Amino acid sequence: MKKIITSIFLLCLIHNYGQDKATPNYDLAAKFSPKNLAKMVHSTSVRPHWLKFGNKFWYQYKTTDGSNYYIVDADRRTKRKLFDNDKMAAWLTEITKDPYDAKHLPRFDFKFVKNETAIQFRVTSKEEVRSKDTLSKKKMENKVYHLEYVLGGNGLKILSNDKAPKEDWKKWANIAPDSSVVFFSKKFNLYWMDKENFLKAVKNDKDSTIVENQWTKDGEEHYGYGGYGRGLDNEEIEKRKNDRFPIRGYWSSDSKKFVYQRTDSRDIKELWVINSIAKKRPTLETYKYHMPGEQEYYNREILIFDIESKGIKKVEIDSTKQQYIAIFSKPRKPSQYDDDFNPTLLLSDKGKIYFNTISRDRKKLDICVADINTGKVDILIQDKTNTYFYETKPVYLLRNETEMIHWSENDGWGHFYRYNSNGKLINRITKGPFHSFNIKHIDEKTNTMYFSAHGVDKSLDPYFEHTYRVSLLGGTPKILNKGNFNTMTSPNDNHRYFVNNFSRVNTVPKSELRNSDGSLIMNLETADLSSLFDSGYQFPEPFKAKADDGITDIYGVIYKPFDFDENKKYPLLEYVYPGPQTESVNKSFSVRMDRLDRMAQLGFVVITLGNRGGHPHRSKWYHNYGYGDLRDYGLADKKYVAEQLANRHSYIDINKVGIYGHSGGGFMSTAAILVYPDFFKAAYSQAGNHDNSMYNSWWSETHHGVKEEIDDSGKLKYVYDIEKNQSLAKNLKGHLFLVTGDMDNNVHPGATYRVANELIKANKRFDFMILPTQRHGFGNMSEYNFWLRADHFSKHLLGIENNQIDMKMINKDIPMTK
Repeated sequence: MKKIITSIFLLCLIHNYGQDKATPNYDLAAKFSPKNLAKMVHSTSVRPHWLKFGNKFWYQYKTTDGSNYYIVDADRRTKRKLFDNDKMAAWLTEITKDPYDAKHLPRFDFKFVKNETAIQFRVTSKEEVRSKDTLSKKKMENKVYHLEYVLGGNGLKILSNDKAPKEDWKKWANIAPDSSVVFFSKKFNLYWMDKENFLKAVKNDKDSTIVENQWTKDGEEHYGYGGYGRGLDNEEIEKRKNDRFPIRGYWSSDSKKFVYQRTDSRDIKELWVINSIAKKRPTLETYKYHMPGEQEYYNREILIFDIESKGIKKVEIDSTKQQYIAIFSKPRKPSQYDDDFNPTLLLSDKGKIYFNTISRDRKKLDICVADINTGKVDILIQDKTNTYFYETKPVYLLRNETEMIHWSENDGWGHFYRYNSNGKLINRITKGPFHSFNIKHIDEKTNTMYFSAHGVDKSLDPYFEHTYRVSLLGGTPKILNKGNFNTMTSPNDNHRYFVNNFSRVNTVPKSELRNSDGSLIMNLETADLSSLFDSGYQFPEPFKAKADDGITDIYGVIYKPFDFDENKKYPLLEYVYPGPQTESVNKSFSVRMDRLDRMAQLGFVVITLGNRGGHPHRSKWYHNYGYGDLRDYGLADKKYVAEQLANRHSYIDINKVGIYGHSGGGFMSTAAILVYPDFFKAAYSQAGNHDNSMYNSWWSETHHGVKEEIDDSGKLKYVYDIEKNQSLAKNLKGHLFLVTGDMDNNVHPGATYRVANELIKANKRFDFMILPTQRHGFGNMSEYNFWLRADHFSKHLLGIENNQIDMKMINKDIPMTK
């Protein structure tokens, strides 16, 4: 009897112990895959297509009932359907003989015509007809209907059965504003063709009658005029050596001048990745890649092409100086976004080229102007810092170009300052402990600037973006879209109206229309999340904690399993990205759940949070905190916040903490498990820049710093020194999984190999996965990578190992048609 009672008692203990522990729920994680989410969540914001006549826009919005198309007249405060879906389905069915209904219409690509009183679009039917193409008359193809609908009309008009013109020209053509001439790059030189020949190329880019004109003859590889970018292997480069490629440049508004920044990278060393499964013989991809501290550098010059004389003039800058150059362009109007072509225009209409130069160490910034006829340069504004310039903006011209607005962090916060055209300060426009972000519009008649900012209202999350207006003379900004939300606005050309999309991570996204004084004109949409909630979805929870200094506020989000049981203990996972350009902490509702919500469903509490040195939209002190300590600066905050949350919430098991991330997060997660080996028990590091001495110089030198030193011969040299993850390999105690794509030409796989090499030399066990042919984002192997990560943390933090050969959670979604 005693034995029976003892056995029952032990069984109860085991049962209760099991109930207290979280176990991996693969089915729940599989339910929220990107493929499944696409069926549950559709539109979450309104993207207005502002029209050119009147204050009107159209938009598409998709719910579980299909897509609807609306046109909004802001002046009349009306919103109506662009067409009746039932009628449109009937008309299309009658014309094409393909069945449609109101919920299942084809994908439209509208073009507004006839002063925006009608729309034209094409629909491809299932009927096959003989090709009209003279080169392939025997080929069968699907019949195309080019249709027109007059708004408010009662039917469709068939315009033709012509296919849409090919748009291959968009890959290479740089068209002058008046369409008189088209520039492109060929064999590393600048070529041009007139409008007549360009129209031939639009119809058939292989037309032998096309006349191309070569302008330059001194172009060569790595010191040319336009050309191909990174991503072509050596065989493809050889195959396409006579193709047309784009040349990125800036047009004067009268189409008489073309400005181009030519870069000499011939002395920059090469880097390589190999496609090992391309063909019988692997193919090599070679590209220029400048690494931190290398003395060779890019030589940059600005060239002015005169269209009429065919002359070329250089802007008077020192092309041997190691510096960055950014030419300023005119901002595009919202009503131009859907235009067939949008030439990039110089900021000035008065024969001036505005640009900035930033020293290689990014401590010195000059705002400059050049005369477009002579190339003579004047320096208008000079800024200096002891850390670095990261966020820079073009100047904004106003009052017939007699004044300009410059953005600066001169007092430790990002703000706007008004200058005259000679660079003399008139007044500062914004002031205070907040971050002014972007100019939306300036109304010169009312002396009003509309702009976005962060952190104005101290009661809100400082990362939330809102839109404000303020006098150009300065003063207190007035908020135009008040609310405890993160917002994204889309104004019309004159900012008389703007669409306001708003949400938090724990609210349903909504969209509305407001006017320039912030008054609500109408509510537009509320996202349809019904299917998502029916599946068991629950919002995550925002939180605030303290950084490791006990002073700085840190903001983050907690993601729990949807079957959360407060009586259980859950391992804690941290999804990290150190910045400094962003912190990858969601502020608005997002369907990108793969790295956060979905990981929690396996049986973890997942957190994501910022860290000192992480984000540019707070103070410059906050953003520049990690300068000179790029490996370790954010780690203490990640650890300390986790400990605070464990003190607040009894369901967090602080003895089982894992960490993971991608790119900078891959680098940070490995650093964390090596710097705090007794705290972080498992890490999963994807595509990490573990060795920033071999990552691209712009990112590494900017955020960590590069020193200018004079050597014994009096020559200026650049010195870069940084701590690397592999130097801590001996510290590994926990379970580390390294992943990289073998064709990552952003963060080279060599950075991961170096960590693996040192771990092997230190006799450490770890997991390592190379994803063949994958670039930095892992592409079509992302789902495979998700389940590798799930297995890793389930095994080492939940104690459940999945030994099955097949990844059934992927396979079960694949139809077994063969």
